[in-house]
Amino acid sequence: MIRLRRHHRDERGSAAIEAAVGVPAFVLFVGLIIFGGRTATAHQSVESAAADAARAASIERTSTSARAAAISAATTSLSNQGVPCLDLDVAVDANQFINRTVGEAATVSVQVQCRIDLSDLSVPAVPGSRLISATMTSPIDTFRERA
Repeated sequence: MIRLRRHHRDERGSAAIEAAVGVPAFVLFVGLIIFGGRTATAHQSVESAAADAARAASIERTSTSARAAAISAATTSLSNQGVPCLDLDVAVDANQFINRTVGEAATVSVQVQCRIDLSDLSVPAVPGSRLISATMTSPIDTFRERA
């Protein structure tokens, strides 16, 4: 009687190899999802802050008070939404307060730039911070007195 020898492969250690390959890929994937979510949330918050700032500036009577109101509104909006900016820059174009007379259509434009911190993600190819920017325009009341 001939005995057939069966050659069994030894599969000990294969789970460790699978984990060594799979876990870093999974961690990278999760890190990229968090990066995308954090960036999208920050972009939405910066757009909302720019809209709030443009609206706040548009109801003021002077270009100086419009600039101050826009900066305050953008800062407050981002703070209320829990978006910590490393650098915040609010640029207000309120020149049409000066160059237009009552009865003439005019707008005020606000650009908000916020640098968000991404250094805690530790994902390769993801920068330590990212600049998020949004610009919004709001009409100035046509028949409101301007200084």
